[in-house]
Amino acid sequence: MKKLEANLESLVFRSRWILAPFFFGLLIAIVVMLIKFGKQLGALLLALFTGADHDVIISVLTLIDSALIASLLLIIAFSGYENFVSKIGVGEHEDRPAWMGKVGFSDLKIKLMGAIVAISAVELLKAFINADNLSNQQLAWKAGIHLVFVVSGVLFAVTDRITEKKGGSH
Repeated sequence: MKKLEANLESLVFRSRWILAPFFFGLLIAIVVMLIKFGKQLGALLLALFTGADHDVIISVLTLIDSALIASLLLIIAFSGYENFVSKIGVGEHEDRPAWMGKVGFSDLKIKLMGAIVAISAVELLKAFINADNLSNQQLAWKAGIHLVFVVSGVLFAVTDRITEKKGGSH
């Protein structure tokens, strides 16, 4: 019976590798974001010569949005892989991000929510810059959705702080 239990536990432990393709898929998504970023950069350069000032600003905000999303994907891929699959064995490489290996599941949730709020803020700013093309109701919906993200982020942080103070595990 002990041997069966040991084999079962070993199988469950090795099953963590099922998650590896998900994290690899996020890295592929970053490459897709890079291609999209290149297209947006081209649109920015075109807007510089042919568009209005607000077109340039919206293009820049779109680039910022893409960079935030790509960074978020990288953080999720690295942290998720290290938390759930295996440590990334690059040792003390000089280019190793300082946060790598230190972002737990709870920290990842907070970073994810912070990035979502930042992305939402950029989208809201783009909407306000382009307000002439949107109705007041559309702007109100966008502001309301952003507010929901902000409140959710604050609630995540408060919940995490309460759990941390009570000595809960992450």
